[in-house]
Amino acid sequence: MARETATMGVRPASMGVPPAEGWGRPAAPSPGVPEPFVGRAAELAALALRLRGPASGGGCRVLLVAGRPGSGRTSLARRFAATAAGDRRVLAVRLSDSDGTPHPPGLVAKRLLSELGEETAALPLPAPEQEEPACARLREALTGRDTLLLLDDVADAGQLRPLLPEEPRCLVLAVAARPLTGLADRFTVDPVILRGIDESAAVDLLTALVGGTRISCDPVAAAELAEACAGRPAPLRLLAGWLRAHPKVAVPEAGAALRAVAEERGTGAGDPLVAALHLRYRALPVAQARLLRMLTLAPGGYGDPRTASALAGCPAPEAVVALQALAEQELLDPAEPTADGTARYRVPGRFHAELVALREQHDRPAALQLARARLLERLIRLVDSARALLDPAVPAPDPLPGPLRLRGAAQARAWLAGERELLLSTAEQALTQGDLDGSVARLVGALLRTLPLTGPGRPGPADAYRLHQLVLELAERQAAPRRAAAALLNLADLRAAAGHWGPAAELYQRAVAHTREPRDDAAAARALEGVGECRRALGEAVRAADAYGRALVLRQHLDDPAAQARLLVRIAEAHAAQRRTAEAVREYRAALALLRRLGDDRGVTAVAATLEKLHSG
Repeated sequence: MARETATMGVRPASMGVPPAEGWGRPAAPSPGVPEPFVGRAAELAALALRLRGPASGGGCRVLLVAGRPGSGRTSLARRFAATAAGDRRVLAVRLSDSDGTPHPPGLVAKRLLSELGEETAALPLPAPEQEEPACARLREALTGRDTLLLLDDVADAGQLRPLLPEEPRCLVLAVAARPLTGLADRFTVDPVILRGIDESAAVDLLTALVGGTRISCDPVAAAELAEACAGRPAPLRLLAGWLRAHPKVAVPEAGAALRAVAEERGTGAGDPLVAALHLRYRALPVAQARLLRMLTLAPGGYGDPRTASALAGCPAPEAVVALQALAEQELLDPAEPTADGTARYRVPGRFHAELVALREQHDRPAALQLARARLLERLIRLVDSARALLDPAVPAPDPLPGPLRLRGAAQARAWLAGERELLLSTAEQALTQGDLDGSVARLVGALLRTLPLTGPGRPGPADAYRLHQLVLELAERQAAPRRAAAALLNLADLRAAAGHWGPAAELYQRAVAHTREPRDDAAAARALEGVGECRRALGEAVRAADAYGRALVLRQHLDDPAAQARLLVRIAEAHAAQRRTAEAVREYRAALALLRRLGDDRGVTAVAATLEKLHSG
C-alpha cells in the first residue's frame, strides 16, 4: 500500500459536506469502491491562501475551481469545503444537467431556499425579462448568515451572478470547466486552475484503488499509465477499475489496452478519458451496457429503480443490481436518494456525450421511443397512485410492482414534492420530441389533478404556469382551439394575478382568437373581460371600455344577467374615468335595473351609492 500523504483520505461526504446534487440529502458512496483523495496539496494550499486574503468590495467572496471534466475538480472542491466550512452552513447544488444544459438561476435559487427551510411555492411568477423573484429572495435569506455555497457545474458568470449576495460572511465555492468572466466588477473571484496530478500522486491513487502488490511490482509501468492518462483522476480511476476486474492482468497490459482502444477509435493522443470509458464499457454485460445508454434519456441523467426499470424494460430488482454494479465501476455517480428514500444515481457529465454516441450507434430509434414511452407511462402511474393515496375518493389505479409502489399518503406527498421538478422536466423534454404527445398530455393532466393535493398553494404560480404552457403547446400542435383557449385563459389569469397586465392582456387576446372557430362565446366573453381588466389596470380607459362592451354583447347573447351587470358597472367606471358623466350614469342605471331584478341587494346598494356621488358631484 502506498504511503499515506497529507492529501489522501476519505470522500468528503463523510465529513459533513452534502453532495453537489442540489437536493440536500447525502449521497451513498459506491459500495465496495475505495475513494481516496490524493495529490492537490498545492491547489488546496492556494484555495486556503485565497480564503485568507482580503476581499474587495462588500460582497461575498467567490473561489473558483476550474478544470476539464475528469480532472477531479468536484472532489477537490468538496475536499476544500469540508475543511473551510468551519461554522458555516454548507449548501450544495449542481447548476447543470449531465448533458450540460444549464439550470435557470431561479430554479437553483429555489433549491437553495428549500435547503434553508424557506417555502418557495408561493413565490410570485417572474415578469417577462425581469429577474426571478427566487433569486432576490435567496440573496435576502443569505444576508446575515454564515454560509458556504458549493455550486458545481457552473455554466457561466450570468448563471452565477443572480445568486450572489452582498454578504461578506458568505463564501461561494464554484466549480466550472473554465474561468468565469463578468463577475470581477462586483465580487472577488479567485480561480484555481486544475491540471493533472503529479506522477507520485497518480501512482498513489492507482495503489489505493488496485492494491499495492501489482503496482509496486512494476512502478515504471504504473508511471507510464499515469502519463497515458495525463494525470487526470477520472481515467486513472477507470483504468484502476479495469485492473480490479482483471486480477491476473499486469499493469503494462492496462496501458496497452488503453492505447489499443485509442488507436482503434482514431483518438491517438487525444482524450484519455474517452479511451478509458470505452475500455470499461466494452467489458460490461449486455444488460448493464444497455441500461447505461438508456439512462442518458432520463431528465437530468438521474436514474432510480423506478425510472431505470422503465427505460430498460426490466424488473425493478434487476435494475437495482445493474445500477449498483455500474456505480461500483464508477460509470454512474451515486446521487441523493429520492424524497421517499429510494437510491438514485446520475450519469456523469464527463461521460454523457460518449454514451449518447453509443446509444445512437447501438439502439434503433423505435427502441428509444419505446423506452421513453415506458418512462412516461411509469411516471403517469406513479402520479395517479399518489393522487389515490392523497384523496381516498379517487379510485386506485392498477398497482405497480411491490418495489416501485408509494406506500401511504405521507410518502406520496414527499415523493411528489421531491420529484416535482423532474416530473415537469420530463414532460417538457418529451414535448420537444413531438412523438409522444398523448402520453405527455396524460402526464400533465395527472400533475394538474394531483399537485393541488400536496398542500395549500400547490402548485405554485411558476409551476402552474409551466403546466398550462405545456397544455397550450399540445393543444396548438393538435389543432384543438377549445383546449388552447382554456390554457391561454389560465396563463393570462396567472399573469394578471401577478400584476403583469401587459403580458396578461396579450394572452387574453390570443384566447379570443381561439374562440372563433368553433365559436365559443362563453370563453370569448371571459377573455374579453380579462382584456378589459388589464387595460383598466394600465390606465387605458378607452380600450378597457371597448373590451368590456364586446364582452357585454356576448353575455347578452348568453343570457347571463349577473355578468351583464358586472360589465355595465365596468363600462360606467371607464366612462367616469374619462369624465363622461352622462354615459356613466346611463350604464350605472342599466346595471342597477339588472341587479334589482336579480335580487342582489348588496350590489344595488353599492351602485346606488355611486350614482348618488355622481349626481352630487
